[in-house]
Amino acid sequence: MAQCVVIADDLTGANATGVLLTKSNYKAYTVLNSERLDLKLLSDSDCIIYPTDSRAIEASIAYNRVYNVAKLLKNESVKVYSKRIDSTLRGNLGSETDAFLDALGDEYIAIAAPCFPEANRIVSGGYMLVNSVPLHKTAAATDPKNPVRTSSVREVFEKQTKYPVKSLFIGDIMKGEKHLAEKINEYKKEGVRIIIFDCISREDLDVIAGGVIESKIRFVAVDPGTFTAAISRKLITPNEVRSKNKVLATIGSVNEVAKIQVDELFLSQKFYNVYVDTRELVESVDRRTKEINRVIDEIINNCEDYDLCTVIGDGIMPENRLDLDSYARRFNVSTEDISNLINDSLAEITYQILTKNTDFKGLYSSGGDITVAISKRFQTYGIRLLDEVVPLASYGEFIGGEFSGLNVVTKGGMAGDKNSLKQCIQYLKEKLYM
Repeated sequence: MAQCVVIADDLTGANATGVLLTKSNYKAYTVLNSERLDLKLLSDSDCIIYPTDSRAIEASIAYNRVYNVAKLLKNESVKVYSKRIDSTLRGNLGSETDAFLDALGDEYIAIAAPCFPEANRIVSGGYMLVNSVPLHKTAAATDPKNPVRTSSVREVFEKQTKYPVKSLFIGDIMKGEKHLAEKINEYKKEGVRIIIFDCISREDLDVIAGGVIESKIRFVAVDPGTFTAAISRKLITPNEVRSKNKVLATIGSVNEVAKIQVDELFLSQKFYNVYVDTRELVESVDRRTKEINRVIDEIINNCEDYDLCTVIGDGIMPENRLDLDSYARRFNVSTEDISNLINDSLAEITYQILTKNTDFKGLYSSGGDITVAISKRFQTYGIRLLDEVVPLASYGEFIGGEFSGLNVVTKGGMAGDKNSLKQCIQYLKEKLYM
């Protein structure tokens, strides 16, 4: 059974959502003939998309169609349920959301994020704007079948649903995922079944998705496809690439910016991480070798179920940062020699992991010194630069050496905002899955 079920009110919207999902390498299947639907034939599909052709019909009939389909496709293996709605709020939004909730059960709530930033459809202060124009002043207001008379998203839902509705705004999103998770659970305890979110950018959708995941609620995504795609990327690994095309991130940066970025990454997706005890790397040759082997073995023995593994120097946490000068005096070498010893050790760990498990097809490295050390250990001639992911973060592939052609993203440890590392990893995954 697929891990994602999308019920759309028309075929065009169904296919549009399917295209968004395929960009993350999900196999999406749109049902065109319900009488010939055989769920056994869809075992290799990541997402089933079922159009009900219910946008312009009576609300009660729309309810029945969605309810019956949701009952048919309900399954414990599904991680994301989605009610695809029109990006300009036309149709039976409320009754169809009610039907989905009723079919799944009382523990589910609807997370409505009805924006489509790439199409200039955003929600701010609870109001939908299309190309900066309030929705009720656009062509949606004169649609012959489904005219929309208000720009208030909550008003549209409340006129159609039988359930309590609440809203969360841009100010809530700015407070982060933990705040959203707390508000979601607070509303759920109050009996709210539909929560409407402001959203003006893809980054907003990522934060909302993170908050939903952190809240641990059971949910139905109600949106024009963009939020469904965002939360699916966090919850679902495509069948075809599961345990393949893994990404290894080697991070040796020791600053607060890098720590914040790592925290955001870990909140956003499934991963397996091993911290490297950097003190062990500099105490003696034997202790260094033992620590390198420990980290390698932990990653290799536990990476099967993860498409992202991370190796991080524990100096990223302030309490573990070494006084390099004291070690330099102790061993009568330069501070740079001590730093290089740590960098070379992380490079050796990276080399051995990629050698022992060929499913790692992408590499992220943070810290210029780490990238140089890795390049030397791999005996690469250089990096063929192909794109800029975010400012000061580059995507390319190694030229020459044992891992020629390896996809790599490199970034300075202090470069970017809190979401930059997360964006780099997602970018690299998307390149591997294309």
